[in-house]
This record gives sequence, C-alpha cells and structure tokens, in this order.
Amino acid sequence: MKLIAAFFRLIRWPNLFFIVLAQTLFYYCIILPSLPQEYHLQPHRITDLIFILIIIASVFIAAGGYIINDYFDINIDQINKPGKMVVEKIISRRWAILWHIIVTTIGVVISIYISLKTNWIIAVANIVCTMLLWFYSTTFKKKLLSGNVIISLLTAWTLFVLYFVADIDYKAGVVVSVPVKLTMQRIYKFAALYGGFAFIISLVREVVKDMEDMEGDAKYNCKTMPIVWGIPASKVFVAVWLVVLTGALAVIQFYVLQLGWWESALYCFILVILPVIWVLRKLYKAQTSAQYHQLSRGIKLIMLTGILSMIFFRIYH
Repeated sequence: MKLIAAFFRLIRWPNLFFIVLAQTLFYYCIILPSLPQEYHLQPHRITDLIFILIIIASVFIAAGGYIINDYFDINIDQINKPGKMVVEKIISRRWAILWHIIVTTIGVVISIYISLKTNWIIAVANIVCTMLLWFYSTTFKKKLLSGNVIISLLTAWTLFVLYFVADIDYKAGVVVSVPVKLTMQRIYKFAALYGGFAFIISLVREVVKDMEDMEGDAKYNCKTMPIVWGIPASKVFVAVWLVVLTGALAVIQFYVLQLGWWESALYCFILVILPVIWVLRKLYKAQTSAQYHQLSRGIKLIMLTGILSMIFFRIYH
C-alpha cells in the first residue's frame, strides 16, 4: 500500500484529476451540446470511445512528465521538499525511469490510434508534448521563463486537443455543412477562451512556485525568474498577468450578462475574479516560502473554479 500511495504521489494524481475534470466538462458541457445532428453522420467524428482514449492518453503523457521531472530533480527536491520526495526514498531511480517509459509509451500509442480515427495532428502534437516534458525536466526548467511557458502551453493543450479531435478532417474528402463549420468555430472560441485562462493561470502559478523553490534552485545554478530578475521584478511580472486576467474576465462577464446569464456572472465574480484579487493582494506581502506555497494553492483553487464554470454552458444551452 505504501508503494502504491508513493506512485500516486509521484504522478501527481490531483493534477491528473484536473486534466480529467477539465476535459470531461469541456466535452460534455461545450462540445456535445454544440454539435448539430448532421455532425454525427460524418466520418472522423469524435465519439465517446475516442473521448475516453483522449483522457487516457493525456493522463498517461502527463504522468510520464511528472515522473521524469522528479527523476532529474532529486538533488533540488532534497532542499525544496525533502518530506515529499518519492524517487530514491521509496521508488528507485531505475523503477522511476521504467515507469516513465511505460506510461509515456502507452500515451503515445493511444494518441496514434486516435489520429488514425480522427486527426493526424493529435499524434504529432502529443509526441511533441512528450519531448517537451523531457527537455523541460533536463534543460528548460532551469532556464529563464522558457520552462514556465512550456508548462503553460501544455496545460492549454489539454483543452485544445479536444477541439482538434472534434474538428472534421477536411482533407479526407468530407463535405462539411455550414452548421458543422459554424459549430467548429464556436467550439474553437471556447477552446481559446478556456485555453487562454489555463495558460495565464498556469504561468502565474509556475512563477510563484519558482519563488517558493528559490533556495534549492539557486544552489544548483537554475536560472529561474526570481533568481535572475529578483523577487520584486518577478512579483511585478505575476501581478501584470493577474491584472490582465482580471480585466479579461470582467470583459467576458459583460458579454455574459448581455445573454442574461446572471448566475454565471455572479459565480465568476465571487469564485474566480475575487480570488484572483486576493492572490494579487497576498502576493505583495508574501516573503517566505510558506507564503508562496499558500499562494500556489490559492491559484490552483482558482484553476478549479474556472474549470467548473463550464457547467453553466450546459445549463444555459
């Protein structure tokens, strides 16, 4: 039991749950209610089986990324989070790399199968994701901003992948009707909306985590933003993105209110916008690793409430 619990800690099961939740809500609350009847008669369409396989592929590729990250971060983790270490303490490095290879390979194989049934972009993009996760752990994580951007883009991709799977392959000789084209445009807009939210909130959290982990990162010559630019400049960077996010959410709620979605607007204001403002205020006063950790958890909660807002599109459809 101890080994199983350690494995689930290694693959960051709460983060994997976020992926499953986000993709499930996007599929059932946005994609399915939007699809016209004629879409279901088309070849290369998304089905419940394909959707389940997308989730499995996404979860396995992400899990492989978390494993390889801990594999290469042993020395840094001994300083930043010695009590949470799994690799070498419970699971050996040999088993860790083996599990990385197994789960990543499964994710890639499933992605190839999905591509054969839907869109070739899926396999190519997911293979690129596995490569980025490897090089993130070995190189980019220690570089200024590049690692943060990579993780943020990969977070956004977990939603965009569903759009590309749902979108019918025009090169397959399929005659796409106007309603289907309009539906795909609508789904793309929602993917961009929630993908953009995921990108910004993930980027903010990654930089805050860098502030939290400064001690270990500095000892092993990492060039993260807080180390290169300093804490004050890093706080300004995070604050700017939080202000941009708050402004974008406020503008979106203006349009939501035009549709009469009062409950949705109220939800977003209380459970997304106000928590973002709270993080912004706490960021200004934060100085210790524990305070940055609290901010990181708060940002994760905002990510959750943002994801759950998809439910309103199902309610109002």
